[in-house]
Amino acid sequence: MREIHHFIDGAALAGASGRFGDVFDPNTGEIQARVQLATAGELDLAVQAAVRAQGAWGATNPQRRARVMFEFKRLVELHMDALANLLSS
Repeated sequence: MREIHHFIDGAALAGASGRFGDVFDPNTGEIQARVQLATAGELDLAVQAAVRAQGAWGATNPQRRARVMFEFKRLVELHMDALANLLSS
């Protein structure tokens, strides 16, 4: 069965709690994956990474940020079908 790990500071991180939550397929009601539940320490790591990223993003000039966001929009539109399939699963 597929396991969904944490993604912190640009990298996958295996959780240490040993606890999981089930992810259900909305079409069938069957369990399709397990997601790791975070420890307080893992949550703190994620928050610290977000704070660091926000500082760097905030220091980026607005024109560069706009270019990044337009590229993100382009990629979302390019992969719309795959994203819709992923979201519905």
